[in-house]
Amino acid sequence: MDAHELTRLRQKYQDAKGDDIFDPAFKQAAASLFRARGQRKLPYAGIPTLLDAPHQEELSGLDIALIGVPMDLGVTNRPGARFGPRAVREIERVGPYNHQLRLAPSAVAHVADIGDVPFRSRFSLENSIEDIAAFYHKVCDAGVRPLSVGGDHSITYPILTALGRDVPVGLVHIDAHCDTSGEYDFSKFHHGGPFRLAVLDGVLDPTRTIQIGIRGSAELLWEFSYDAGMTVVHIEDFMHMGIDAVVEQARAVVGPGPVYVSFDVDGLDPAYAPGTGTPEVGGITPREAQQILRGLQGLNIIGGDVVEIAPQYDPTSNTAHVGAQMLFEILCLMTCSTQEVGSGSTDASRQGEVP
Repeated sequence: MDAHELTRLRQKYQDAKGDDIFDPAFKQAAASLFRARGQRKLPYAGIPTLLDAPHQEELSGLDIALIGVPMDLGVTNRPGARFGPRAVREIERVGPYNHQLRLAPSAVAHVADIGDVPFRSRFSLENSIEDIAAFYHKVCDAGVRPLSVGGDHSITYPILTALGRDVPVGLVHIDAHCDTSGEYDFSKFHHGGPFRLAVLDGVLDPTRTIQIGIRGSAELLWEFSYDAGMTVVHIEDFMHMGIDAVVEQARAVVGPGPVYVSFDVDGLDPAYAPGTGTPEVGGITPREAQQILRGLQGLNIIGGDVVEIAPQYDPTSNTAHVGAQMLFEILCLMTCSTQEVGSGSTDASRQGEVP
């Protein structure tokens, strides 16, 4: 080793503490990791929140609100997704820095966990749909972008009624199922049909919708996706095309307008996410899912959700862990979008880099 280089490294790092970080992007991200000089925060201490964000009940001053929606009255198979928000809050050490996007969301956007949607009834799905819609209308009225943890996938319909009330939104939807079936068993509200309802309400643009990872035996229920003009990428198509081509297609489909990202954990293979109500063998891997999401950087992401985490079916907690990671990936995308809106699309914000 060169003696001069060794001397330089010793002078710079010999007496440095863990929070003596010199790269500007790293240094800004590290601010959320340390509680005092050279002392890192304990990841297992304190009151758990989504992605370790600060808890804040009011919406004022926020760019992005993290919200729990503990409701699973719309499931068609195994229940339990009502425990999803609590399980994700228990996950430690996700974030705060995304090395690929060179972004620390908490360093450049005001983000907080504002708690759970309050429900009038634990028994009525119809009342719950109304409660979710009313809550998200208030979030939108405050100019805050919502990022949610379900709950089953029926929660996405009332969220979209709020976000798409002025302009129909586009959608990137990662799932094993299209979730565009109609009414059955005397209910139009269920986790198999939120996107049909959203299209028919005029809040979701089907021509700006792409559904990725689709598979399983319920194809006959999803003809609405094709008839309405949605782009459906079956898992076989995904494997043939490859990640880069799927990302390119997704970006072309949704275009420059407002986009919502909905991630159902059953889009992943149950080897990685067994804790869900309707698992389907043969899904994508967490690494592939991360690359899809990161490929959406720069789109106008106005909201998102991670749904269908039913932790009691996964004693390893891996499903909640991967769900929290996908939540963080979507948060990074939303932060990039927030920065572009707030900064007039500077070069730094387009690249998702910490200034």
